[in-house]
Parts: sequence; C-alpha cells; structure tokens
Amino acid sequence: MADILAENLSGKAVMGTDGAELGMLYNITMDLESGQLSNLVIDPDEQVRDVEFDRDEQGRLLVPVNRVQAVKDHVIIDR
Repeated sequence: MADILAENLSGKAVMGTDGAELGMLYNITMDLESGQLSNLVIDPDEQVRDVEFDRDEQGRLLVPVNRVQAVKDHVIIDR
C-alpha cells in the first residue's frame, strides 16, 4: 500500500467489504512506544447498529488497522 498522510484520511468515508457504509474516519490511534498504528476511530453512521467492533466512550467504532483492505475514495474495511 502506498504511503498516505494521516491528515489526508480524516473525514474520509469508511465502508465494509460487504458494501455497508460504516461512517466517517475520526482519528487513528497508535502505540507510542512502538509507533505501530492500532485502530481507526470511526464516527458511525446513525443506522449502524450491530457491528463486530469495539466502541470507545463516545460510541465511536474502534477498528483494528489490520482490517483495512484499501484506501481510495473510501477506506475499505474487511468485514
């Protein structure tokens, strides 16, 4: 995958490989010691209910970065 600046990803739409719209990318978390990216933090669409991902205190989805399949017009997440 080509290098992409995180600032270019903020606000990008996120969808599953099944075509379901999940929401908008809010942020990306990382481990400060290793520098490894951890999770995409997604502000979910209102209709998103039953998803297999954890949520933070604000109800945002926490999607492990290893689930990212592609980044183009949308961020595509393996579901």
